[in-house]
Amino acid sequence: MSQASRHRSHAPGAPALSWLQANPQGAHLLQTAHTLMALQSALRATLPVALQRRAQVARIEGQQLTVLVPGPAYAARLRQLTHQVASQLQQQGWPVETIVVRIDAAMRQAGTQKPLRETRPLDEQALHCFETLAKDLSPGPLSDAVSRLLRHHRPEGTQK
Repeated sequence: MSQASRHRSHAPGAPALSWLQANPQGAHLLQTAHTLMALQSALRATLPVALQRRAQVARIEGQQLTVLVPGPAYAARLRQLTHQVASQLQQQGWPVETIVVRIDAAMRQAGTQKPLRETRPLDEQALHCFETLAKDLSPGPLSDAVSRLLRHHRPEGTQK
């Protein structure tokens, strides 16, 4: 088998992983990454839903676990739970005595994208109903809102 065809048979990233495993420093790095990913999974299982995606394992040194969160509200909530979470992690076999909570502002910027709103345009029947409603309403905030809705969904010249 030629060297080119041998490389094609590997999954993407396989040569890099092979090198990491063969190199003593790389093997240590790979082991640390696996440990942190496993600890992240264990941590998520112990946290309330609101914190599960916001708390990120940063490192473990001895019996101290450092966890990053995106803001002060998350930090305050997690600090309330540190003893309980450490106890649950110990029950799972992790050597965690203390948990240090740190705020990482970069996490806030990465996770603050609002999901795209799902919108459906109003069909002809709905628009007709809003036009009928607009005729029956007395002048005021509700009448103004219905008029804005109709202008938004029916540009000038397409009113029926």
